[in-house]
Amino acid sequence: MTTMTLLHPGAMGAAVAAQAVKAGHEVLWVPEGRSDATHRRAKEVGATACDSLDEALERSEIVLSICPPQAAEDVATTVADHAFAGVYVDANAINPQRMQRIAEEIRPGAMVLDGAIFGPPPGGQRAARLYLAGEAQAVDTVQPVFKDTALHVRRASGSVGSASALKMAFASYQKAARTLAGVAHALADAHGVGDELTAEAQVMASNILSDPGYLPSVAARAWRWAPEMEDIAETLRTAGLPVDMAEAAVAVMARWEGDKDHYDLSVAEVLSHLREQPAR
Repeated sequence: MTTMTLLHPGAMGAAVAAQAVKAGHEVLWVPEGRSDATHRRAKEVGATACDSLDEALERSEIVLSICPPQAAEDVATTVADHAFAGVYVDANAINPQRMQRIAEEIRPGAMVLDGAIFGPPPGGQRAARLYLAGEAQAVDTVQPVFKDTALHVRRASGSVGSASALKMAFASYQKAARTLAGVAHALADAHGVGDELTAEAQVMASNILSDPGYLPSVAARAWRWAPEMEDIAETLRTAGLPVDMAEAAVAVMARWEGDKDHYDLSVAEVLSHLREQPAR
């Protein structure tokens, strides 16, 4: 049996804790200062309350931080102040630079893993993936805790920071796409064509993120798409809607100006061009 401290039992954290408990491991948490909802979640998943963080850390081989992203560094500092000597897993949606700062804060006393969770809170028919980047020995400590559970642990390529980068890359598309959908529907609704937009969306390709092979054709057409996005921005402006994302798309496409009609470029080439500043 492995003992793990969870900081703190929110909706995702409690679901992750439940998987560890069902697998026969012990999950500790510290109730002090936590809300009634947190108390209820911890009780429901079978987490064991500790009187202090000192007690929890002393008993634990693993600390799992799943908290609001803005609190991730403060939570890490609190653990660092207690000289924890096990495996610290930060599974928050934070950028690689913040993850590196957390690793520096926690070390050298503890091993640090950069974690990224994908999917819904695991349980029932719902599965989630936990990517871990860092020392192999530390991953080997965490992986067995979730063996044969609804949380599938996967090793991320690269060192600490790479799992966070994976999360940022995925979320940059997932969340922006949903936000863009809201803007698109608002614009269509303003002009009374919401039903037609929905009908067109039902027949469009849905594998955009999973098929990067089409990106060279996007780069090759960016010179034509950018002016169209400028017209889209003006249409949004007239409808009283935000234009920021349309204008941002124009700025992105400017980095592909040199790729005009070059349909034979590789994916690696068009991605590298996005990392270059456009010519003035």
